[in-house]
Amino acid sequence: MWRAVAKVLLRSKVPGGRACCLPPAWKGRSLLAGTARHRCQGTVPGVHTSRLLSMSPGIQKVEALDAGHFVRVEWEDGSESHYPCVWLRDNCQCPHCFLQSARARRLVFEDLDVNIVVKEVALADRKKISITWPDEHASEYEAEWLKKRCFSEEARAEMQEDLFLPERQYWGSDLQLPEIPFEEIMYNDESAYKWLCTLKKVGIVLLTGAATRQGELVKLGHRIGFLRLTFYGPTWQVQDKADANNVAYTTGKLCFHTDYPVLQHPPGVQLLHCIKQTATGGESEVVDGFHVSNKLKKQNPQAYQILSSTAVDYTDVGVDYCDFAVQCKQRIIDVDSRGQAVRINYNNATRDTVFDIPAEKVRPFYAALKEFDDLLNSAEHKFTYKLKPGDIVTFDNWRVLHGRQSYQSGSEVTRHLEGAYADWDVVMSRLRLLRKRVLNRD
Repeated sequence: MWRAVAKVLLRSKVPGGRACCLPPAWKGRSLLAGTARHRCQGTVPGVHTSRLLSMSPGIQKVEALDAGHFVRVEWEDGSESHYPCVWLRDNCQCPHCFLQSARARRLVFEDLDVNIVVKEVALADRKKISITWPDEHASEYEAEWLKKRCFSEEARAEMQEDLFLPERQYWGSDLQLPEIPFEEIMYNDESAYKWLCTLKKVGIVLLTGAATRQGELVKLGHRIGFLRLTFYGPTWQVQDKADANNVAYTTGKLCFHTDYPVLQHPPGVQLLHCIKQTATGGESEVVDGFHVSNKLKKQNPQAYQILSSTAVDYTDVGVDYCDFAVQCKQRIIDVDSRGQAVRINYNNATRDTVFDIPAEKVRPFYAALKEFDDLLNSAEHKFTYKLKPGDIVTFDNWRVLHGRQSYQSGSEVTRHLEGAYADWDVVMSRLRLLRKRVLNRD
């Protein structure tokens, strides 16, 4: 039964018609309704299988167009695709042009004629076309390979969704925190796939039932691939320390922040393992930074423009894994070419006293940041929970800002979390490999 569920996991529908990657956790119920924690299990209702998952195209006709600069493919379903010849020649799949064992192009770009045209194009059978080029080089292209790489806007969007899983499920204070047992994701590929898919979609997943000792995050890192080494080590211990070299190593309140904006490429995923928890205080808080950024953009476009265009100085100096003196400039809200938030870089503790902007722009910046910070801390946006020993919270450090309520210090350590990072490149690599294994597809 699970295999059938897994085949549609990436493309289940949510209200509004947006494709999403909801795991089989929410049996017809909203992600944002009900109890604070929600065990991921059950089936997905109303799912729709992607064209890319079930595609078995046949070719009806093939011909050259535009004096041989394009090849037109007419499909058996009545649709058609147009392929530029320079792209076809660049992506010839023969052994001389493509190293199959590495899945890498062997063709040297300096040997590519950007004005190339086809000499002959033919339909070898319903599943393949063949092209002869002016220098008599021959290329063949499988129908399925071509169909997936169609240049239509719809096909390109679907391929990008399939590769990068860009859809997001936004949330506020009524977040239903997804839960999966730690042992399941460690030893079951379907559960691990469900975990990473949900992490990408929702931004946060709680793993339960890990041993209450250091070292569990190293195991989790091996499950993904490897952890990110930083100046604080491969893992680090969040507990009250004398002469703390980080504000997290105190018992005070931590305001909402993302970790490590002082690095040019901040860690994409954060892992926090609760080994010991204080009896009172120490609650964790999270907020969906992308959701709040969207609110700010609608509420005050000028403030959004300031935070997405102003380079803010960050600094971190000290000694831990080794001595360090790090400086970086980041925009509080990093945006893509469409102006959509793709990463939040906000850490008030490491924001530098140096501020490299004209004096007259300082106050407008502070006003914009204050409005953003107020939205982060509003009751409708932030979600509060308390980790139990054995819990591991995993979250998107580019999207989810986290904080902590204060707690009382004692003669001995009363609260102990072990932390680690992983890069999104590593996480997405594992997700794609798990998907291939679970869904039996490339």
